[in-house]
Amino acid sequence: MEFADLIKTPKLDGVFLHDPQPLQHANAATVGTLCITGHHLLLSARQENSQELWLLHKDIDCVEKKPSMSQNVVVGGIITLKCKDLRIISLEIKYAKEFFNVSSSLEALSAIQNAELLYPFFYRPMYSILEDGYTMFRPELEFAKLISGVGMGGVSSPNVANITICMPSTSTSTSSVSSIPHPLQNGYALDATAALVGGIGSGATVLACEWRVTNINKDFSVCATYGATLIVPKAITDEQIVLSASFRDGGRFPVLSYRHDNGATLMRSSQPLSIQGIKRCRADEAILNLVLGRSKKGFIVDTWGKGKSNTETDLHYSQWKKVNRSIGNVSSPSSILDSFAKLIEACNETGCSTDKWLSRLEGSGWLSLVLNSLNASCVVAQCLDQEGSPVLVHGAKGLDSTLIVTSLVQIILNPDCRTVRGLQALIEREWIQAGHPFASRHRYSCYTPHQTRNKTSGATFVLFLDCIYQLFTQFPCSFEFSTQLLILLFEHSYFSQYGTFLCDSERERHELNVHTRTTSLWSYLNRPDVLQTLLNPLYEPNANVIWPSVAPISLELWSELYLRWVIDQRSVTTVMSQVQELVTREKELRTQLAGQLSTGTAHTEMEDRKWLCPAKLKPVGVQVQ
Repeated sequence: MEFADLIKTPKLDGVFLHDPQPLQHANAATVGTLCITGHHLLLSARQENSQELWLLHKDIDCVEKKPSMSQNVVVGGIITLKCKDLRIISLEIKYAKEFFNVSSSLEALSAIQNAELLYPFFYRPMYSILEDGYTMFRPELEFAKLISGVGMGGVSSPNVANITICMPSTSTSTSSVSSIPHPLQNGYALDATAALVGGIGSGATVLACEWRVTNINKDFSVCATYGATLIVPKAITDEQIVLSASFRDGGRFPVLSYRHDNGATLMRSSQPLSIQGIKRCRADEAILNLVLGRSKKGFIVDTWGKGKSNTETDLHYSQWKKVNRSIGNVSSPSSILDSFAKLIEACNETGCSTDKWLSRLEGSGWLSLVLNSLNASCVVAQCLDQEGSPVLVHGAKGLDSTLIVTSLVQIILNPDCRTVRGLQALIEREWIQAGHPFASRHRYSCYTPHQTRNKTSGATFVLFLDCIYQLFTQFPCSFEFSTQLLILLFEHSYFSQYGTFLCDSERERHELNVHTRTTSLWSYLNRPDVLQTLLNPLYEPNANVIWPSVAPISLELWSELYLRWVIDQRSVTTVMSQVQELVTREKELRTQLAGQLSTGTAHTEMEDRKWLCPAKLKPVGVQVQ
C-alpha cells in the first residue's frame, strides 16, 4: 500500500481551523493551507503569531463529519477531529468534493494498523543519540539489580567493577555464575548494604544466589507475551517452567517482579487455567514453595475480582493466603476505557451545573478505579514491607490490573522508582518487557464510540499514570520528576515518533526489528536539555517508604491532563516557573554563603544578609503512615 493511494487531496487552501481549546485562542478561527502527508496533518496561515496545526494521524481517535447543505446539496462542511491527547479540533471546508476527500483520507490514515507503516519507522532524529534507550534497561542488568539491591539514579560507587549473577548455562537444569560489567556510564548505583552475601567488589560473587536468568523463552514458544530473558528461582528447572506455563493463562508463569530490602519477593503471573480434570500443577507449586524460603506464609493477591477469575486451591497452596483486591467492577480492559470515556465526557461538558458535573464525575467510576488500585497496591506493599512475606499478584491474563499493582508497589517501597531513570526502568520492565499490549489497548481512546471499539481496547496505562499523579500530590518532594513527564508518557503511549511503545509484545518488536529500525523515547527524554524541563524543583531524595492516604477525600482530579484543553493552564505554568526561580535562587545563595563561611568573610555580613536566605521550601503533602 502506498500513502498516496489514501491521500485524495494532499493540499487545500482556504481551510478554517476552529480550535476552541485552549481558551487563550478565544475561539478565533485560523484560515490557512491544509496539507496531508503520510503521517501528519498540517495547517498554517503562513503568518507570524498565527495558530498552526501539526498533528500525527495516529493522534486522531475519531473523525466526525457535518456536511453543510444548500438547497439539499452538500456545499462543504465541518470535519471534527477528536484526538487521543484529548483535544477537539474542527476544520471547515467550503467545497463538497474536498470535504469528502479530506475526511475519508483522515479516516483511512488514522486507522492504519500495520506497525511498519507508522511514523516511528520513518522518523530520523535531527540530534545525536547520546544513549541508546533500547540498551539502557536490558533484562540481565535489571534482574541483577533486583536480586542484589542495586538502585538507579543515585551516585555510583567508584569501587564497583563487576556484579555477579546466576546466568543460564547450556544445561536446562543447572545454572552457572557469570559476571556482568557494572554500567557506570548509565547512571546505575550500587548500595553498599545490598543483600550480597559475598560482598561487593571486583570479581565479587553472590554466594547465596537464589535466582537465575533463563532463556527458555528465547523463541517465545513458552509464553508469547513474556520477553526472551526471565528470572526464576535457581532450583527450578526449565522443564518445570514449561509445565507451570501450561497451567497458567497465556503461559504467564510466576516470575520475579521486585525484591524488597528485607528479602521479601514480589512475583506476578496470570491466573490458573480452568481446564476440566486438571486441578493442580506440581511444578507451579514448586516455584511458589521455593519462593517462600524461611517465610511461614505467602500471599496470593487477585486483582481481577472474586468470582471473575480462577485462583489457586487451598489444598495445594496451603501456605499461601488468598487475598482479593479487585481494582473495580470491570469485566475486561475495555471496561476501564469506558470509565475513562465517561470521565472525559464529563470534563468536556463545561455548561452543566456543579451538581450535575459532580454526579457525572462520580458516575464515570474513574476515581474509584484509582482509589482501588492504590488500595490494592498498599495491601501488597504492607505484606512485603511489614510482614516480610512473599507475594504473588495476578488477575485474569496478568496484562492489566496485575501490572498496575506490581508497578505501584515498587514506587511506594523503592525510592529509585521515584527518579526519572527509575521510572523509565520500571515502565520498561513491568510494562513493555512484561508484555502489556500497548498497540491493542491504545488502538482506540475515549472518543471512539463504545460500539466501535473492540474488547482489547483499554486505558490501563492511563490509570497507572493517574495513580502516580495521586502519589505525587501527596508526596510532592519525593519525586525527582514533575507531572509533565507523566503527561509526555501518556501522549507517547498513544502516538509517537519513537518506537518504545510500539506493538503488543517483545516478540512482535523482535520480529519487526524495532530496536534497530526506530529511535527510543528514553534516548530523547534523557538528553540534558530535555531532562531539565522534566525535573521537579522541590525534589529531595527520600529513602523512606511512602504510604499514601487511600481515603476518598485524598484523591484529586488530574486537571493538568484531563482539563488542559478546557481550562487555561497558564497560571499553573507561571506558578511552577516562580517556584523554580525561588529554588534556583536559594541554591545560589546557599552556595555563596558556604563559600564565604569557608573563607571566614561571612561572619560580619550574616545579620545584614539574613533576608537573602529564605527558609527552605517545604510544600505540605498529605502523608498518612
